[in-house]
Amino acid sequence: MALGLLQRGVWQENDLSRIKDGRFIRPPTTYRNFITPDGRTGEGGFPAEAGRYHLYVSLACPWAHRTLIFRKLKKLEGIISVSVVDPLLGDHGWVFGTGPGVTLDTVNGKRTLAEIYLLTNPNYSGRVTVPVLWDKERHLIVNNESAEIIRMFNSAFEAFTDEHTDYYPAALRPEIDRINQLVYETVNNGVYRAGFATTQPAYEEAARAVFATLDQLEERLSRQRYLAGSRMTEADWRLFTTLVRFDAVYYSHFKCNLRRIIDYPNLWNYLRDLYQVSGVAETVSLDHIKRHYYWSHRNVNPTGIVPIGPDIDFTLPHDRARFG
Repeated sequence: MALGLLQRGVWQENDLSRIKDGRFIRPPTTYRNFITPDGRTGEGGFPAEAGRYHLYVSLACPWAHRTLIFRKLKKLEGIISVSVVDPLLGDHGWVFGTGPGVTLDTVNGKRTLAEIYLLTNPNYSGRVTVPVLWDKERHLIVNNESAEIIRMFNSAFEAFTDEHTDYYPAALRPEIDRINQLVYETVNNGVYRAGFATTQPAYEEAARAVFATLDQLEERLSRQRYLAGSRMTEADWRLFTTLVRFDAVYYSHFKCNLRRIIDYPNLWNYLRDLYQVSGVAETVSLDHIKRHYYWSHRNVNPTGIVPIGPDIDFTLPHDRARFG
């Protein structure tokens, strides 16, 4: 596994701090400024403007995938530009390129994402992660926390789009927050805790928690179309990016193999329902996803061989319309 990081501006290939007592630890993100409609509220004073911000992502990463989905749902493609890193996470971390689905860094002309972090702080210490929301005017990173970036995309750019669906409505926020916390701890991050565990107890603790929550969500979705009720919210999209990767990657590569998503009638139909929302399929690259996980995590898959399957058809009809 490529566990590189920057230490006082210098790239280090190994970050052993992410495993403790056999358990995978995900450090907090660093940049937490907010874009707001007028830039006069929130941290840092970043106003929403067309063409000012740039998004650095990996198509393989579920956290970055959230931001691409919200950029698509809110019709912000012409407002916020994007660069896509290579899916193979190597000794120098995320890099830009010219392969299928990959782009060069058209904003700063850098070769690696680490160099983007150093543009903001030449003495930066910490992990170099996607997504990154970049300010072209001030030449610095605004935010690298996906949960916050999708909130900005949801509400800050309303003046620049004709799509005004609110995926974090005030009336549902307590329930959305509760679902998000459970799903993050046991599913979104849970599959990583299972996959990167280095002891049997740590692995079983994480893997069993994954399926305890999936079982709970399966039952919930037997009664309603979406996680928070009859309305699609950010909670659904935060779960979606894990579900869409599950059978192709997490089931085998991360040993979360008690059941597949396709074995859950409600979750499988729900996953297809979300995938078939207009524009969402364009954000999903199983090629990048599989090449990233199976090739990059050599401690989990030493040969780097990428499997040819499974053959998953997310376009099959679903039954979720029965809820109205």
